[in-house]
Amino acid sequence: MGKRRGGRELVRGLSKRQRKHLRQFGEQHPVCDRVSGRPEATQICELSDNSDKSSAESDSETEVEQVSVYHKLLATLKASPESESEEEEDESESEEAEESEAELDSEGSQEPKEAVGDEEEQDNVPEQEEEVAAKDPPEQALGQEQANGAETSCDPNHGAAEEFTDVKHEAEFSLETNFMEEESGDGDADKTESNSSQALSEDPFKQHMDKELEEKEVEKISMLSKTSSQSKWPRLGQLTFSSSLEKQTTLKPVKEFNVKQLYLHKTLESTWPKVNKHFLTSGNKPGDSSFTPLQRELFCIMNTYRDLFYPERDALTNGEEIRHVYCLHALNHILKANAQVLSNNAKKRDQKPGTDSDDYRDQGLTRPKVLIIVPFRECALRIVHIFISLLEVNEKRKIDVSNKKRFKGEFGSDPDEKPPNLKRPEDYEAVFAGNIDDHFRIGVAILQKSMRLYAPFYSSDIIIASPLGMRTVIGAEGEKKRDFDFLSSIEMLIIDQADIYLMQNWEHVLHLMKHINLLPLDSHGVDFSRVRMPNLNNWSKYYRQTLLFSALQDPQINAIFNKHCFNYMGQVAVRNVPLSGSISHVVVQLPHVFRRIEAENLTSVIDTRFQFFVDKVLPEYRDAIMSHTLIYVPSYFDYVRLRNYFKKEELNFTHICEYTKKASICRARRAFLKGEKQFLVLTERFHFYKRYTIKGIRNLIFYELPTYPHFYSEICNMMKATDSGVDATWTCTVLYTKYDAQKLAAVVGIDRTAQMLQSKKNVHLFVTGENE
Repeated sequence: MGKRRGGRELVRGLSKRQRKHLRQFGEQHPVCDRVSGRPEATQICELSDNSDKSSAESDSETEVEQVSVYHKLLATLKASPESESEEEEDESESEEAEESEAELDSEGSQEPKEAVGDEEEQDNVPEQEEEVAAKDPPEQALGQEQANGAETSCDPNHGAAEEFTDVKHEAEFSLETNFMEEESGDGDADKTESNSSQALSEDPFKQHMDKELEEKEVEKISMLSKTSSQSKWPRLGQLTFSSSLEKQTTLKPVKEFNVKQLYLHKTLESTWPKVNKHFLTSGNKPGDSSFTPLQRELFCIMNTYRDLFYPERDALTNGEEIRHVYCLHALNHILKANAQVLSNNAKKRDQKPGTDSDDYRDQGLTRPKVLIIVPFRECALRIVHIFISLLEVNEKRKIDVSNKKRFKGEFGSDPDEKPPNLKRPEDYEAVFAGNIDDHFRIGVAILQKSMRLYAPFYSSDIIIASPLGMRTVIGAEGEKKRDFDFLSSIEMLIIDQADIYLMQNWEHVLHLMKHINLLPLDSHGVDFSRVRMPNLNNWSKYYRQTLLFSALQDPQINAIFNKHCFNYMGQVAVRNVPLSGSISHVVVQLPHVFRRIEAENLTSVIDTRFQFFVDKVLPEYRDAIMSHTLIYVPSYFDYVRLRNYFKKEELNFTHICEYTKKASICRARRAFLKGEKQFLVLTERFHFYKRYTIKGIRNLIFYELPTYPHFYSEICNMMKATDSGVDATWTCTVLYTKYDAQKLAAVVGIDRTAQMLQSKKNVHLFVTGENE
C-alpha cells in the first residue's frame, strides 16, 4: 500500500518515522524533538519520561538506553534534506504506480503511467540479494517499515527505552505480592469453589497440571512412537487420535452438552454466552445454546488438554468462531492458574514460620503460560478485544485495561489508508483486513479485575506475537542481545492461520519451536519452592498443549504437529479428504494435462523437476505459436533458477515476483498482454499478496501444484478475462510427483489422485465448467 504524502510545510522536514508518530499520536515523539541553539544543548536535554520507564532495568541496560537516545538526538539534528526529498519521490512513485495498476485492471490495453524508465528494473537486483530476500515476504518489509516507526520494540538492537513496556503497574499485577482475598464477590466464590475437593479432582486443568510422569513414560514419549485410532464426529468429521502412552483412550463425541461440566471459570460462565451470541443460530439445541456445533466439538477436545490440529480454518466462514473458542480456553487456563497462585499465597502467608511444604508448587520457572502466534496486528487486536469482552461481567463492572489507547493506536488501522477501487476476492479481503503489519509482539497480564497491555514478558501471562516478532527477540546463535527464557514454561501454544506463515517465512516458526520449553539461563527471581517438579526436571514440553489451526494440510505444517508436539495427553488431528477438488470450480473449457515426474527420493525432487521442465516441457512452448504462456512457480528459489535459465537461453520473457516494483509490474503485465513477451514467470507469493488478474493467458504451466488449492481454479479462470483468442488453443500443463499427494488431492479429488499415483502415465482431464 502506498502512503499519503503530507502536503504541509510543517511535516515536510520530518522523516517517515516522525510523520507516522505525528499522525498516530498528534505530536512528535519526545526523542525526536528539535533542539535549537548550539550543539551543546543536546547534552542538557532532560528525558525524564524515558528515564522513569527504564528505572526498573539494570544499570547496564540504562547505559545502552542513554547512548541510543543521544545518537537519536544527533540524528535529528543531522537530517539530510536530500534523503527527505528521496523519500517523497519514492512515495509519489508508489502513488502513481497504484493508479496505473487500477487502470490496467479496468482496461488491460491502456498504457501504464510509469512505463517510462528502465525496461527491466528488477533485472538490476543482484541474484544473491534476491536469494536472501526469498526468506522474507513483502509483508515483512511492511512490518519492518512500521517497526522503524511506532513499534521500534521489535528490533533487538534498540535500547530498552524504545520498547514500550508498562512498568508502573508492576506491583499491582505481581502474582507474588497479591492474594485471593483482595478480590471481592466473585473472588470469594472462586476461593470457595477451589476448596471443594470434588471440583478439583474433576477439573481437567487440575488433572493435567498435577499429573506426575515417570521417567519410563517420558522416554517413551520422546521416541515419538505413537499408537493411533480413528473416529468420526458429526461436525469435525474424520479424527485421528494418537498417543505414546497406552493408557489413553479415544475420545467420543459429546451427545449431551452441559456447560457446567466444562469447569469454566465463574466469570467466563456468565460472559461467554453474551460474547458468542452473534455466532449462534436458532438451530442450536437448548442444552448447548452458548456454543456452535463446531465450537462445541473443538472445545471438548481442547478442554481435555490434548494437542489439536484443525486444517479447515476458513477466514470467511469459521475463522472468528475458532478465534473465540481458543480465546475462551486460553483465558480459562490463565484465570484458573492465577487463582491457584493467589490462593496459595494466602495460605503461605497464614502458615506458621519455619514450616515448609511442597503443596504450593503451582508455577513454572517463568510466568508466561500462553503463547499465541498470529500473522498480523489485526489478529492480535481482535484477540485482546475478545479477552476484554470475556472479562467484563456487565456494563457496570468494566475491567481496568492499562495502555488501551496506545494499543489501539499501534494495532488499529486507518480506513483511509486502504486504496480505493481495488477489487479483490472475498477471502483476500478477509485475510488482509485491518493492520497487516507482521512484525509485533505484546505481553498481556491478567489479574483479578484488571488487564495490563504491554506488560514485560517476565510479568505477562499471555504473549501475542507474530513469527517475525518472536524471531527478532529470540535472536540467533552468536548474537549478544537475545532472550528466550520467557518461553521456558509455556503451557499452551496456539498457532493460528499457520498456512499464512508458509507465505511469510516458515523458518521463523521452526526457529520458535526449537527455543520453546528450554531451561532458562537465568533464574529471573523465581521462588523455586513454588516451581512444579516437571519444570525443574525440564519436562515442560510434555505438559504443553499445542493448538494448530490452518486453512490447508501441508507437509511442513504436519511436521510441526508430528515432530514438535510431545504432550503426554496425546494428539487429535482432523483428517478429512477432499472429494471433488478445486478443479471443479474452473469455469472455462480447458484441457488439463497432468505430467508425472519420477523422482528417486524427496531430496532429488527439485533438481528432477527442473531438468524435466527444461528437457521435455519447455521445448513444446518455444514455438511462436505457443505465445502468451504463464508459468506459475510456488517456490521463490525455483523462480530464481528459471529466470536465470531463461536469461541464459535468451528467451523472450518477463517475470514478476513479490519483490518486483509496481512500475515494473505494470510494464510486465502490459508486455505480456500485448504479446511483446512470450513467457511470464509468476511466483505464488506475488499472487497471494496482490491477487492481480493477469490478462492475455492462453497457455498455462504449473511448475508445481499450488499451495492453496483454490489458486488453481483462480489462475485457470483468468483465461476468461482475455478478450481475444480461440478457446480451443488454451492449454494447461501441471507437473507433479508422488510426493505431492496432498496437494494433488486438493486439486483433483481423492479418487483421481489414487488413480494418478498408481499410473505412471500422463493424465488428461477436460473440464467443461462447475458441473463437471
